[in-house]
Amino acid sequence: MGNLFTSTIGRKLIMSISGLFLILFLLFHMSMNIAAVFSTEAYNAICEFLGANWYALAGTLILAAGFVVHIIYASILTLHNRSSRGTQRYAVEATPKSVTWASRNMFVLGLVVVLGLLLHLYNFWYNMQFAEIIGDHSLGAFGPTDGAAYIADLFSNPVYCLIYLIWFLAIWFHLTHGFWSAFQTIGWDNQIWMKRLKCLANVFATVVFLGFALVVVVFYLRSLCGGFCY
Repeated sequence: MGNLFTSTIGRKLIMSISGLFLILFLLFHMSMNIAAVFSTEAYNAICEFLGANWYALAGTLILAAGFVVHIIYASILTLHNRSSRGTQRYAVEATPKSVTWASRNMFVLGLVVVLGLLLHLYNFWYNMQFAEIIGDHSLGAFGPTDGAAYIADLFSNPVYCLIYLIWFLAIWFHLTHGFWSAFQTIGWDNQIWMKRLKCLANVFATVVFLGFALVVVVFYLRSLCGGFCY
């Protein structure tokens, strides 16, 4: 068991499993957000259902633990790889065609994703679930279950729209490599499956990106026409 936490393979396995768990959450969160495009009432009903109930709080803690584990082990592996290369990382070498830009910049992309996540938590979680937890419903500009109002207000600001779209793009790049790499780590690494998984990674990342981006664009366009573009 000790090797699982100290060996490179073990650390990669932990990072991959936590990454796959977060991928499932992204799919759920995207599906939930899209509901706001078609019905703000339905979206607010979901927000109220989740709220600060025990199952939502348990899910939040598990999700937070997944993020922390993923970030910690990604950082450990990156620092280990850098120290292992030593001065060789400064040498100019030809990059193999099979190595994508995303795979070479996963750590930087991860930092962008984390920074975007912190901003997102401040804009939504802090004003909604956290406000319910502490019992202060006046913490935000709207009620803690009025998620649609927070979305509409935030994405009426073009600066926030741009920031979120950049964040989603970073997630897209991160997923295009992380998705298939996670399966490779757990053993699906033969050539036939690798081609399929890389294709699936691009499709999945694109669907997630477009789903999240749709919410931003739709609510921004609605703000331009005073909310009458329904």
